[in-house]
Amino acid sequence: MEHKAGLRERKKNATWELLRKTALDLFEASGFEDVSVAQIAAAAEVSKATVFNYFPTKEDLVIGGMKRHTGDAARIVRERARGQTPLEALREHYFHLLECRAPQVGLKDDPVFLRVQRLIIATPSLLIRAMDYRRQSAVLLAEALIEEGNPPLTSRLIASQVLHTQHIIVEVNVRRVLAGEPVEVVHHAAVSAAEHAFGLLEHGMGDLMRRETEPPPPDPAYGPDGCRLDYHRQHAEEAVESAAEKVLAEPGDDMLQMLAHPERP
Repeated sequence: MEHKAGLRERKKNATWELLRKTALDLFEASGFEDVSVAQIAAAAEVSKATVFNYFPTKEDLVIGGMKRHTGDAARIVRERARGQTPLEALREHYFHLLECRAPQVGLKDDPVFLRVQRLIIATPSLLIRAMDYRRQSAVLLAEALIEEGNPPLTSRLIASQVLHTQHIIVEVNVRRVLAGEPVEVVHHAAVSAAEHAFGLLEHGMGDLMRRETEPPPPDPAYGPDGCRLDYHRQHAEEAVESAAEKVLAEPGDDMLQMLAHPERP
């Protein structure tokens, strides 16, 4: 039985790798938006249903791994030691990932990792999905802090600040690795960047970047209300309404639905 289970697991892993490699090849050749799941299934010689059994959405073929990490920050904070702040726990974990040269902090030069990162950067829909996973991480982290009895506003501010800071320094690491810098060189700079970033979070901005010179003249393209002089309110409202309808059509975001329709129970 164990032998049969092992064979099944290896077959599943091989199919998963085949589908992902096939998808990446097609996405790189034709662009993510112009390749259908049916085309991926045909190229891999499997059914469309098989693709969806392994990857629930087309985006998952590229960034499905990010989904598995959306709860990491919340878990780390929940499991932190007595007397340790959330920031200290998340800082400690981030530096552990740096030491491990983990993909979560961008320190990986594996060819598949690099292919995925290039696709994300080049594909707006993948960038949006990655942003949504980061939003989910912040929501889960805030919920963990609120569960401990912390004020909701403070919890959300802390979650947003810490995780967005991490995103910025990870993005720098990824772009340097994509530019061809050796991982060890990037690691040294990444540690310094993380120390600086977490230092700002811990001690605040204070007098940092206080202006010492006279400001430039006001931009003549903007009026006293802060709007561009060529701003067309009707067209802008139509664009916002269209974008909102598209977002609200996506299932699963109860918070957005509540904000859009506060009269609903």
